[in-house]
Amino acid sequence: MKLSLEIYANDDVLMVSCKGRVVYGGETAALSTKVAELLPRSRQLVLELSQVETFDGAGLGELMFLFSLARTHGCAMKLVAPSPRVRALLELTNLHTVFEIHSTLDDAMLSPHGQVA
Repeated sequence: MKLSLEIYANDDVLMVSCKGRVVYGGETAALSTKVAELLPRSRQLVLELSQVETFDGAGLGELMFLFSLARTHGCAMKLVAPSPRVRALLELTNLHTVFEIHSTLDDAMLSPHGQVA
């Protein structure tokens, strides 16, 4: 597996820094398993994506799954500094209009918790 996850959970914020590949298989399964385990104790999920090198359709599907899971738990979700490859896919699929995207972690942490439906 070529995905490294650094997890920071504090108070009501779950921050996950992804490095490597978010692609079909073990990588997406590892991400969803770890987030699903910690999400019930959080009010905000922040995914830092600046070091994601490879991202495919399964990665996009995983983002949508995590978005849905977060909303189910009453949790806002933010993306931080998506790599150029991730940013291009988000724009190509028009998903950049769905996610709250910030250029830095500080921006994401200082912004209001966002909308939770």
